[in-house]
Amino acid sequence: MTDHDTSDVLVVGSGIAGLAAALGAVREGSDVTVATKATRPEGASSWWAQGGIAVSRDHPEQFKEDIIAASDDTADPDAVDVLVENANDAVEDVLLETLDVEFDTNGSGDDLDFTREAAHSEDRILHVDAATGKHIHVPFLNYLDARDGVEIMDDTAALELIRHEGRVHGAMLESDGEVTPHYAGSVVLATGGIGELYPRTTNPDMATGDGIAMAALAGADVEDMEYVQFHPTVAVPGEAQRASKRSGETAEQDDDSGVFLVSEAVRGEGGLLRNGEGERFMPDYHADAELAPRDVVARAVKAEREATGEVLLDVSPLEFAAEFPGLARRCGDHGIDYEQGIPVAPAEHFLCGGVSVDDRGRSTLDRLYAVGECSRTGVHGANRLASTSLLEGLVWGLRAGEDAAGKPVDPIEAPDLLERDPDLPARFAGDKMHRLRRVMDEQLGVERDPAELGKAMALLRRLKGEVDAYVRTRTSRSLYELRHASVTALLVARHASENTESVGTHNLVEKAPAESSAD
Repeated sequence: MTDHDTSDVLVVGSGIAGLAAALGAVREGSDVTVATKATRPEGASSWWAQGGIAVSRDHPEQFKEDIIAASDDTADPDAVDVLVENANDAVEDVLLETLDVEFDTNGSGDDLDFTREAAHSEDRILHVDAATGKHIHVPFLNYLDARDGVEIMDDTAALELIRHEGRVHGAMLESDGEVTPHYAGSVVLATGGIGELYPRTTNPDMATGDGIAMAALAGADVEDMEYVQFHPTVAVPGEAQRASKRSGETAEQDDDSGVFLVSEAVRGEGGLLRNGEGERFMPDYHADAELAPRDVVARAVKAEREATGEVLLDVSPLEFAAEFPGLARRCGDHGIDYEQGIPVAPAEHFLCGGVSVDDRGRSTLDRLYAVGECSRTGVHGANRLASTSLLEGLVWGLRAGEDAAGKPVDPIEAPDLLERDPDLPARFAGDKMHRLRRVMDEQLGVERDPAELGKAMALLRRLKGEVDAYVRTRTSRSLYELRHASVTALLVARHASENTESVGTHNLVEKAPAESSAD
């Protein structure tokens, strides 16, 4: 047996779902290792969450109805029950009592300020300005750092699961170029979303679908991958950024990358969408206008941009700088005069599908759990209701961590990841990712042409084959991220091609054939 590490529970990922899983497990007496590609704190998707975290308050049935309605009636009612019935207690226990998160109050004492976002029928969202994620994520990391029994390994990537005969025994972890098996009684995947598969996204730049791909390659069931949610209001400061957040393989994503999310709460407080001709258009698309479900608004914004050249978010009906000071500063930093309207466009935001799990986060493989965006709990169906992602991660993370605790560690022979061929060309990973993003943007974006999905699958299958050929004899983080991205992209394409019904975020539109130039 080669050198290896062990822990009772291995959590892969450090967003709210992964941290909640770690908390749930350590409370049960387990030693927990959190392995994360992120460097603290901005590398995790939860840090970037703006709007807030929804709770049931005194109306869980109404909350349930809103979730199911936003999903286009595709959410699993039993899973939604788990979410709404545990929402208040989980937020009270972890965020208020354990972490002491200072949510905004209404200015008249200590009463919490609940706000509303699209497709919510009442004010039920706790928030901190428009930067709720980091105000939860940072104290959560600090709390676990100081707790006995938890080790957090930054800048550490999981490359492959260690499994045998339907059971997962750990994962191969890479840190500083060294790959080591890490054995655990249970593994909890909390690796976030798939934003890096698209040219414009609200995700951090490491969201390559790692957990989904590792689970699928190990034999776990994966569901609903066609349901990719696009946020309708992402600021696009200029034409150079409008086509893509990144330009090929050389651009970097950071806080100054050019595009940034404009929270749904802005529309919840009265912001209006206007097209390039100055017309408010959302009432023509849905009775709830700007507060329609995200998939509806994203398609409308796309259509109006194509028809009139641009869409602006008009914030004149509210005291924007006072109500959203962080967003106002970001507009200024990017040269946007918000008083003239914020130019917006849809961007990949959230994957509603993922590794299929039950109400405790258990996958179809023994000892493998998945929580957060990489999981498919059934809560979101074909479209996620705003401000339920942090809540789902918190509720399922706690439940999975508790269930994952107490299982024996059983080291087995680890897979042999070879490193016997020369290093890859410098541009290899970047060039392949550029090809992948182009396919995803053109064939698997806000709208999908059924006739093009087969072509997308063929292109992605060929790309995956090229990457697999290199993985057989080389081991590096960038190569495995590319492998995970190609596997995940192919799953999105496959599920999209198999679903012939337009529903929620899966919108099928047959494009007219190009006109012939012949006389």
